[in-house]
Amino acid sequence: MIGVMSDSHDNVTQVRKAVTLFKDAGCDLVLHAGDVVAPFAARELEALGCPIKAVFGNCDGEKQGLEIALEKFGEIQDAPLLFTHGGRQVLLVHYHFSVATYASSGKYDVIIFGHTHKPNIRREGKTLLLNPGEAGGWLTGKSTVSLLDPERLEAEIIGL
Repeated sequence: MIGVMSDSHDNVTQVRKAVTLFKDAGCDLVLHAGDVVAPFAARELEALGCPIKAVFGNCDGEKQGLEIALEKFGEIQDAPLLFTHGGRQVLLVHYHFSVATYASSGKYDVIIFGHTHKPNIRREGKTLLLNPGEAGGWLTGKSTVSLLDPERLEAEIIGL
């Protein structure tokens, strides 16, 4: 199982809830689609006990601090981040603007994105597109994350 989150925007309370949910679900990997924001919030993710892969979002101004905060248990970089997990090609980005173009290439099994703060699960061709919504909950008042089953290629949105 893969835990997926985005747009946590320093809401440490909600990040801790997400960590608990992902641990309880037995996630072996957690993905963050950007806008962690500050290193102090990123350090909360160490409690996951599994690796994390993340991309920078438009509000992640303290890039070097985020890299240092995550280096012991994960990685963060500029998008896109492409990797294979469980035999699936996964593309992790922050912005939603190019998601349809990426999907139309047919190269990816899953594309994970954020930025809009709106949860969204849909398919374009063979590609699963997943926006977990905003973990922080500051903009919409709803804190959400997602669980992704890479074997079945299915995801669900979960409120925190």
